[in-house]
Amino acid sequence: MTTLRALAKAQALAAGVAQPVATVRHLHLAERPLVLVPLAMAGEANAPLAALVGAAADEARLLIVPQPRNRDQRYRFAAELAAIVLPYLEEFRGVSEAVPVDRGRDVRHRYVDAPQLLVPNPAGVGFLRLLGRSTRFRRPDGDHPVHPTVPLLGRWLTFFAERAEHPGSAALVAMTDALTLHWATGQSAVEDLHLPALLGWIDPPPGLTGVEAAARAEDPARCPPAGPATDPDFDNRVLAPAIAAYADSADDPDALAGAYAELERVLRDQLAPTWELMWRGVGLLRALPPGARVAGRWDGDKDAFTGHAEHVDSGGGPQPRRDGAVVAAQRLHRLERALTSYAVQRAYDDPLVMAEHRLTGEAFVGEVTLADAKRVDDSGRRPVLRPRIQVVTTEPVLVPVGATLWSPARPAQKAKVVFLTPAADGKTEVVLELSGGMGRGLTAPPGSVPEVGERLCWTTLSDAFMPAGAFPAPEETPWTHGGPPLARADDAPAVVDGDPVEEWA
Repeated sequence: MTTLRALAKAQALAAGVAQPVATVRHLHLAERPLVLVPLAMAGEANAPLAALVGAAADEARLLIVPQPRNRDQRYRFAAELAAIVLPYLEEFRGVSEAVPVDRGRDVRHRYVDAPQLLVPNPAGVGFLRLLGRSTRFRRPDGDHPVHPTVPLLGRWLTFFAERAEHPGSAALVAMTDALTLHWATGQSAVEDLHLPALLGWIDPPPGLTGVEAAARAEDPARCPPAGPATDPDFDNRVLAPAIAAYADSADDPDALAGAYAELERVLRDQLAPTWELMWRGVGLLRALPPGARVAGRWDGDKDAFTGHAEHVDSGGGPQPRRDGAVVAAQRLHRLERALTSYAVQRAYDDPLVMAEHRLTGEAFVGEVTLADAKRVDDSGRRPVLRPRIQVVTTEPVLVPVGATLWSPARPAQKAKVVFLTPAADGKTEVVLELSGGMGRGLTAPPGSVPEVGERLCWTTLSDAFMPAGAFPAPEETPWTHGGPPLARADDAPAVVDGDPVEEWA
């Protein structure tokens, strides 16, 4: 937990209401997101019980599994879910746009928009990941055949679950994560995973404080859990008898229909409060203006959606059960780069986020007191424009002379620290030499060089392009990591600790 978030949580507890920790929205919010509220049966691994699905608050469709232990009913549920999700995905595949690549020398095409799935909490993301893993390898023929849409649904759910791991992605979003990214409550991080209590802090009903609203929300009779786990008392008192009544009515069609209707009513009552909370959360997030770099991250989701759709259309296989050594290393590297870039972009977009970096010495804010916009450095082979400015700040400047800084106001421009001079009243004078973002001539375009009186933030955080790392081909990796077996002089299988290498690979 950062220092400012800890302070915001303390202020929330004192004020009785959640405190904002962001001035802009740091994630994309689609015009028609597909909200999915799942329920799973307790004590059974990935046994879907019900789901409420829809792309608008008044379009909720309830899907239930009367006997979650029944394999056929589980896959029937998956087929019904596919009948909702897959047409929703197709809505985004009608129009493409040309994107310049290779500095404008070529173009590629991607869809102009991408789908977005919203679930109540991280456990909902885990539910979709498990559902995707259990369905993407199923077959529509052979033993235990399933509907042809079931494996396709599994591949798409796996795609969304993998995108959820990508920092800054908004393809699959847990509502609790989205809300806590923008507000701090007076409760613990574990309690923030409870959507009713979290929204009680952020948007309490009239006449109640956030503390009181959160306490009321913890009553499962008033606010059922947001899934996929259910309340044990509900399981014992309501759900188990309803499932048993359905099972006992198998031989009587009229009784079976009544038992099914009762089970449907019971499950809808459990899911409906969370459904309403999800759309309340969407409204709160939509009220925030999007950050300047949110659209760029959404472009990455559009690229990923386009790439996976093309892979499916071309007959490509489902995602493997586990990645090989090189693929896993490449994926980890991409996630690390994305995490670094996401942290920098959030700080550039939001002064509240940048304030945390100011506390750690990675950034400072100062006023420009002197500026030489016409300075030219002619010490090299050819003269180059290198303006210098002097910035006065009252904040600690922990960067050394020679360090490179960037300003969110002009992210394409670099500033090298030339001098650091302590001044009176605890101030520090910082002389910066500028390069980049001023064209190729010896005269800076208007506005490209900071002017006297301008107040700017300077930071060591850079939003510049980060080149990808180099990784070996799979056949060049050791046999212990999926590469070829050990070389040997004869045709006999190589043996390690008594086992042939081929059996290890």
